[in-house]
Amino acid sequence: MDETRTPVLVGCGQITQREPDPSRAMAPMDLTAAAVKQAAEDSGAGARLLAALDTLVVLASFSDTSWRFKSPFGGPKNPPKSIANRVGAGAAKRLVYTFAGGNMPQWSINRLFEMVTRGEVEAAVVCGGEALATQKAAERAKVTLDWNEDAGGAFERWGVEKRGWNDAEERHRMAGAIFAYPLFENGIRGHLKRSIPEHMAACGKLFAHFAAVAAKNPLADRRKGFTAEDIATVSADNPFIGFPYTKLMNSNAFIDQSAAVILTSVAKARQLGIPESKWVHLHGTADAYDHWYISDRKNFHSSPAMRIVARETFEMAGVGMAEMDFIDLYSCFPSAVEIACFENGLALDDPRGLTITGGLPYFGGPGNNYVTHSIAEMVSKVRSKPGSKGLVTANGNYVTKQSAGIYSTEPPKKPFKPKDPAVYQAEIDADKGPATTETPSGKATIETYTVMHDRKGPSYAILFGRDAQGRRFIANTPEDAALLRDMTERDYLGGAGTVSTKDGLAVFKPD
Repeated sequence: MDETRTPVLVGCGQITQREPDPSRAMAPMDLTAAAVKQAAEDSGAGARLLAALDTLVVLASFSDTSWRFKSPFGGPKNPPKSIANRVGAGAAKRLVYTFAGGNMPQWSINRLFEMVTRGEVEAAVVCGGEALATQKAAERAKVTLDWNEDAGGAFERWGVEKRGWNDAEERHRMAGAIFAYPLFENGIRGHLKRSIPEHMAACGKLFAHFAAVAAKNPLADRRKGFTAEDIATVSADNPFIGFPYTKLMNSNAFIDQSAAVILTSVAKARQLGIPESKWVHLHGTADAYDHWYISDRKNFHSSPAMRIVARETFEMAGVGMAEMDFIDLYSCFPSAVEIACFENGLALDDPRGLTITGGLPYFGGPGNNYVTHSIAEMVSKVRSKPGSKGLVTANGNYVTKQSAGIYSTEPPKKPFKPKDPAVYQAEIDADKGPATTETPSGKATIETYTVMHDRKGPSYAILFGRDAQGRRFIANTPEDAALLRDMTERDYLGGAGTVSTKDGLAVFKPD
């Protein structure tokens, strides 16, 4: 193989900040730069590697991509340039700031590896960081922070600039992960024909394994080691967020975490004196997306994109799931893990475990950047057992954008050349869901639902239903406290009722 066009990961860094005083805590850009420096030190080349970087990719922060986490303290106008200035990467000519998506760390690694094979990149870093714990603490303490900075220059954008919900979903207040994933969870419960208590217990059991891994990870934010009962039991400290999810089943975004991974060509690694013991190869990968809006999905318990990404990733690597020594499944909510297991042929209690970090609810869910942490952790894992292999999966939006990677210290037997995603994306696009309507009327049934909660209790319900013609619609129910509470206690899946539409809003009234 041409070593100038053979990509390899050479350094990784992760930081979890626990500074309680927001006036003393590192700002997001400082936190991210610290992880980049740590990754360079991890390679053994340190400042020489940073000076050699020609490409910086920074994962978009939640403050720039989510209305729920908008920063009141401003932010950088050119994040990759701000990082370059902090770490001494003045030679970098390609500055990239991604669009939103939990898939974007793996997606970006895939693109950069391809660019190395074309001779377009010699040394690059993928990095990101969040300081939402500090942001929240400052707001509560009424401390004013200034995170504004203008490093000048311009940057490229990578990814897809398209929000994850359509207009009808937004009108019915389904505009974010905490609203979408509970809809999948109840869809899974219905598919498995479980009662509410049975399924709550199963979700608690699943995530207790994640919490146990986090308890042993010094970088994890929540290290209590919650039991299945802790996770599944509703209490003042663990209330419902979106039924059937308790607080401990939700990705924990209010953390201060950053991570970075650095890749080079083999020739550049040799030139910088980075030993082969630090090298990690990407053996297989793939990227795809399901129908963009969840209104258009075939059902609420599967993901054709996850299934096909797994198939293509393992085919490229020439191995199967049985050969994986380490696994890290994207785990923002139980449904994401359950669907990943269904589509990858994994048991929910696989003895290898389904996470190497502790997962997004317990390790931490740093915005779009979690998978940078899981890749960094996977680099460390496969280095610790030379020749082993590890699978990382990445998930963006609402079981929408999928990416995966298989990592090993062992060099692949053939050059890095993934299949063009357009080849298999067409297969997913052709697998269409039911017809939809934005003006449902008459008799209908509930396909899946969730009940959103606020500090006072049940707030409103979101549901997908089918009308008499079998068309899917999104609706709310009347905001009746007794009804909403009953929907969390008694199974409404498949329940009959009447739907009507006025001014673009559909309301479903159960019989």
